[in-house]
Order: sequence, then C-alpha cells, then structure tokens
Amino acid sequence: MKYTQLGRTGLKVSRLVLGTMNFGPQTDESDSHAIMDAALDAGINFFDTANVYGWGENKGRTESIIGNWFAKGGDRRDKVVLATKVYGNMGADGEAWPNHDKLSALNIRRAVEASLKRLRTDHIDVYQFHHIDRNTPFEEIWQAVDVLVQQGKILYVGSSNFPGYKIAQANEIAARRGGNVGLVSEQCLYNLAERRAEMEVIPAARDYGLGVIPWSPLHGGLLGGVIKKEVQGGRRASGRAATTLADPVARAQIQSYEDLLDKHGLQPGEVALAWLLTRPGVTGPIVGPRTAEQLASALRAVELELSAELLAGLDEIFPGTGPSPEAFAW
Repeated sequence: MKYTQLGRTGLKVSRLVLGTMNFGPQTDESDSHAIMDAALDAGINFFDTANVYGWGENKGRTESIIGNWFAKGGDRRDKVVLATKVYGNMGADGEAWPNHDKLSALNIRRAVEASLKRLRTDHIDVYQFHHIDRNTPFEEIWQAVDVLVQQGKILYVGSSNFPGYKIAQANEIAARRGGNVGLVSEQCLYNLAERRAEMEVIPAARDYGLGVIPWSPLHGGLLGGVIKKEVQGGRRASGRAATTLADPVARAQIQSYEDLLDKHGLQPGEVALAWLLTRPGVTGPIVGPRTAEQLASALRAVELELSAELLAGLDEIFPGTGPSPEAFAW
C-alpha cells in the first residue's frame, strides 16, 4: 500500500479509503468484519462511514458494525484513521425532531456522542460535515468543533459535498477565529464520467490545503466494465448506471471506454481508480468492496501505471470541464 498526507495535515493515510456504506444493508456483520480485516492486512488504514449509514430504521447500524469490529481488539482501533459524518436526519421515519439533524452546535454535540457510543471508541479522527447547512453560521459550527477538539473527542474536521465557495468561507472564518485549523479534507463526487468538481471544488480544496476524497469512483458501476458484464451474462446494470446506459450517446461513450481498455489489456474498474490517483490533490478514492476479489482489484489499481497515451485517450472520451473561470468565460 502507498500512503500520503491528508491535505496539509501531518496525518498519513492510505491511497485507498475503505467505504463502509454497504455494511449492514448489503453486507452482513460477519462479512463486513472480514472485509475490514482484509483491508487492514493489505495496508488500508483510512476507513470512512457516516452516522446515517444503515439507512431507514437501521440508521447507525454501520457505525455499530465497525464498533463491534474495534471491540475485537488486536490494535484494530489504533491502526485505523476513522472518519464519520454528521448532518443527516437520524429519525427512522424520516421526520427529525427539531435540532436532531444538520449542523447546529446542539446537534453536532449530540451526534458526536451518539457516534462515539456506536463506534465504541473515545475519539473520531476525521469528523466530516455531510452537507452544507444554509441555516447555521460557521461561527457556531467552529465553536462547537473547538469544544470537541479540546475534549479530545474529534481531531480533524472535513467536509463532504461542499461547493468551492463554502470551502473558502468555512476556512476563512476558521482563520479569523484563530486556533482552529479549519477543514482538512473534502469528500466529493468525482470520477472519469463526472468531472465537474475540477471546475471549482478541487481548486478550492487545493488552495486551502484540503485532501480530496472522491466518492463513487466507478460512478455507480458505470466505469467497472458494465457493458462487457451484460454481454457475458453477468450482473446487469442498475440504478445510476442503468439510467445512463439507456441514453444511446452515453452508452456509446462507455463502450468507447471499455474498447480502449480492452486494447490496452486493462480492467475498467482498476483503470478508473488508477486515473483518480493521478489527479492533483486527490488523497485517495473511496472503495466499497463486497467481496475479496473486489478488494484485490482495488489494491491492484494502486500499483497500476497509466501511460501518457492511455491518459490522453481517457481525456478524449471523458473530457473535463476545463479550468475556472475559462470554462465558462473567455
């Protein structure tokens, strides 16, 4: 495994991030523990979760599965850089009692305590805001964070799904308050097929020293060889991938992608991950393996070297937005 610093911090993390969103809803606890053991054995030390994972009436279940794994001992907790998130409504019926969601100081305090209990740990390494809260000023958010840092309950703070201007606003207000390092990471939707983050989010993250953590690196399976799998009678596309492939233009684009990688003798999913690892500012993509083979494939991507010819071909199929403001101005 290769490692890098998380943004401007001294925190060293693996170039792959283990995503746990499937733990509970799709992967049972025993298999989830086996995946975490295998990831740790492979050198992956950065685990990502969220308080709402488990979904519906099982919100919080994923954190509990991770907590039970930590409780097995063997230095599991000490070896892991643990990231979780706050913002979502934790009510099972979808209705939140006032102040039981979003980023008020009251909910941040309540959510941290609940996550710590489920995770069976005394601290969270990277506490992430899952979305912007338009009704809570950053002065209030940072005041709540300062208290939790002083108590040793959280160490660093990151964002997720923030636009570039909110990254700038959050860190400028943190700097004015003094004594607060501000956001150190941004977790955003970013992959070959979805490159809008390159226009504003990634430049802002780089300027403010945030590590970029892409989620959905295979774009819902679209970049994992979905057409070839269909032809071979394997798992059919669903969700975002199925919707995209229903568009003939988009399907032709994905076919061109798979044809290019066939020409180079490479696996689509591994190339999609390896491409992200070449991008400036990217700490590491989030991978959510459901099987040992999926984990092995992700690990191979870390060692994969993409030629200049292949990178140019990928850019031709999936052109980026271009730099800001040139992308939308002269």
